[in-house]
Amino acid sequence: MSDSSRDTAAGAGWGEAEPGAYRTLMPGRVEKISWLDPRMLWAARNGVLASWFGDPTGRTRDRWVEQRQAAGAPADKVIRRADPDRFSFMVIGDTGEGDDPQYAVVPGFLKVSQGTAFTVLASDVIYPVGSADDYGTKFFRPYRDYRAPIYAIPGNHDWYEDLGGFMRVFCDDAPPLPAEPAARPLTGAWLRSLLWHRPRPHDGRHLDEARKSRSAADQQAVQPGPYWAIDAGPVRIIGIDTGLLGTLDAAQGAWLREVSRGPRPKILVTGSPLYVDGEHHPCPIEGGGTVDEIVRAPEHHYVAAIGGDIHNYQRYPVRLADGRTLQYVVSGGGGAFMHATHTIPRVSIAGVTERDFRCYPLRGDSLAFYSRLYGRRLRLRRLFALSEAEAQAVVAERLGIPATRTPGPEVRVTRRIRLIAGLLGTGSRPERRRRLRLPVRKIYTQLFSPSSATYSPPFFKCFLRLDVTPESIRLRCHAATGNRAQELNPPVEDEVVIPLAI
Repeated sequence: MSDSSRDTAAGAGWGEAEPGAYRTLMPGRVEKISWLDPRMLWAARNGVLASWFGDPTGRTRDRWVEQRQAAGAPADKVIRRADPDRFSFMVIGDTGEGDDPQYAVVPGFLKVSQGTAFTVLASDVIYPVGSADDYGTKFFRPYRDYRAPIYAIPGNHDWYEDLGGFMRVFCDDAPPLPAEPAARPLTGAWLRSLLWHRPRPHDGRHLDEARKSRSAADQQAVQPGPYWAIDAGPVRIIGIDTGLLGTLDAAQGAWLREVSRGPRPKILVTGSPLYVDGEHHPCPIEGGGTVDEIVRAPEHHYVAAIGGDIHNYQRYPVRLADGRTLQYVVSGGGGAFMHATHTIPRVSIAGVTERDFRCYPLRGDSLAFYSRLYGRRLRLRRLFALSEAEAQAVVAERLGIPATRTPGPEVRVTRRIRLIAGLLGTGSRPERRRRLRLPVRKIYTQLFSPSSATYSPPFFKCFLRLDVTPESIRLRCHAATGNRAQELNPPVEDEVVIPLAI
């Protein structure tokens, strides 16, 4: 087994590493997505409009579901597969930017996924706005050599064009929805409709050609709508659609309660993780209750909840009052720009401490990555850039924890190192956070992190493989750095065995 980032700096992808071969898979012209580009922000405006003038996705989702059921989709939205009691599947989240970081994941993903029954894409299949014409280079091309079905749940970006592209690709080429009656003038709904981003005319004209890249019979998958359940072997995998604002509509909430019943062990896949960045986000359901209440209920027998949306890996093993341990996982590192982990404060939530918590990239690697990125952008490399050893040392100091990776020569943490760590929002201990006058971490994560696209390794991407037996599930997080060594032998960054005994 190759070194991981927890073993060596080289295992993390640092140093004079040989570049991977992923570029040979890429198209000749690659769109560079920048979330500091005003045009990109304007195209992705629907989330802001929904928060200001009301979220229409619940009604739109109901209309998509009604259309699919009229076309013959099962009313319970359950996909019943014939997998044996022992099988494997993949989970990969937030994939579709179509640039170097996405394609850097592909060689390792293809290697690790050999023999798996299917893959689940967990949130944000296509950036920036879910356009049907982007599926060619951001879905069909990168996964053309994966010889099994791919199911998906949409993320907020897939909803920026009312889910039309997603439904065409994953839901049996669902036709566009008929236009709804115009809203009453001078109301919030009317203003929202005037400003709402919609697909370009003739969007999807290249989709038939793009489909040829995944046209083999063993690659086909049809799902009953944007949310679904899969019965596979001894488990039920339930995918929910949290729309633009990370919530569930009442109809989907009622369906989730229904399909969660029974003794079969269950895994939730959601576009909005329930535990992330040291915080609990239970995901409200319209009309009352939360998704996490359903997941925690002992009679529903959930063993894990995996969420996308945040572009890294995190795991919180939460021990419940009845003695069960639920694995709450963030897996959104499948291709989009990397969300920082060094901003995560010292973890102490729901009984989970730093001893139990896992993340990838390691906080020190995240800080080193961002310090070099902004050192280049600000043309202050000599001042701003931290080595991986310096970053690891200052993270350990601020959080009051031992170095995660076996340290090399001792590093003296200087005032410059502390200053850079503070400017980049590095997390700290709870008592230290209370003393801070400025919300540095919040400013950093909201203003700086979304502009973090980079096009040279290490990328710190990841994906999951889950091996299922009647007794347990083995979940492994594999890394993809963009370097050749990690392409040939994708390192395991985290592993946990989840018992299925009731």
